Amino acid sequence: MKSEVKRQTVDLSGYPDLVVIYLGMRVKAMTGIKTLIGFGPKISKSADDRPDGLLLHENLLYSLFPPHVGMRQYWRDFESLEKWTRSEPHRIWWQQFLRNTGGTGFWHEAYFMHGGMEAIYIDIDVPVGFAAFAPVVPARQAMFSARRRMDMSGAPSSDAPLSETDLYGNVEGRDQLSKP
Repeated sequence: MKSEVKRQTVDLSGYPDLVVIYLGMRVKAMTGIKTLIGFGPKISKSADDRPDGLLLHENLLYSLFPPHVGMRQYWRDFESLEKWTRSEPHRIWWQQFLRNTGGTGFWHEAYFMHGGMEAIYIDIDVPVGFAAFAPVVPARQAMFSARRRMDMSGAPSSDAPLSETDLYGNVEGRDQLSKP
């Protein structure tokens, strides 16, 4: 006897500002295996510490060859996510990673309940996600931070882990991506 299909959905009305973020790290060189393995315990501990606003953290495997792992996270709102990314330990990880990717590439894509999406790709040679079909532009000036890529109003609660000037030097006049 065939059982009835249990079809369900979710009521997200209690999460009006929900943000879903997918992240990935792809090994590009042998040294990247060490980088990838080194990040695993740090990220697990961070998720286990349940930062304010993190609703769920899930680990993902995109491919074995080349190693490409990631995670999906659900955040209560962008402000909680942004606050966490600008605090310790994420702040330190991001500063170090932007200065030396350790033989890996990194990406994230964020999806917002009220609409809108944004992404960043660091040393990703093989396009993934949006980058596989949409034009890729330098993440400079108006495209440097997630808040600015989403054209969100208001100021972040703290400084970015690494400013554009700290990362690239004087950027005035480069890439001409500032919004009108």
